[in-house]
Amino acid sequence: MTTAKGAAMLFGAYEFEIVMNEDGYLALPYDLGGGTQGKDFDELCRMVVDWLKLTLEDHDMHHKPLPAPTYGNDPRYGGTNMIFAVQAGRETVERVTASTAARMLGVTPGRVTQLMSSYQLEGWREGRNTYVTLASVEARLQERARDSLDRSQKEATV
Repeated sequence: MTTAKGAAMLFGAYEFEIVMNEDGYLALPYDLGGGTQGKDFDELCRMVVDWLKLTLEDHDMHHKPLPAPTYGNDPRYGGTNMIFAVQAGRETVERVTASTAARMLGVTPGRVTQLMSSYQLEGWREGRNTYVTLASVEARLQERARDSLDRSQKEATV
């Protein structure tokens, strides 16, 4: 599928081993690192789709090739295999422009570029435009709020 801007979306169909444990269910992909969990089967399925979407978006943002999927794997932990598929990429990432990120953070666009270079904000360039993930901007704002609260608490105890 091609988006309106012409960027091709990634399609990923990967096999996961589903394992039940005392806390619910685990989903462990055969061909990708990591995994996810859910307290019941419905939540697990939603979590796997979300996890796989984020994985595809990350690979697309950072121009990392996706590993080739394998199917018909033997379960490693006595679970059951299921295949999950999603279509995702940079176009599905919640994002803001670098200028908007700068306004949200109260910094200059140049500082946004520095924060991206030092991996404190996540984003990418597309032609002349720079995009920053909304999640990384929100995480940075939360981090600053925590730091401010910590400083206030330290000052109150002195």
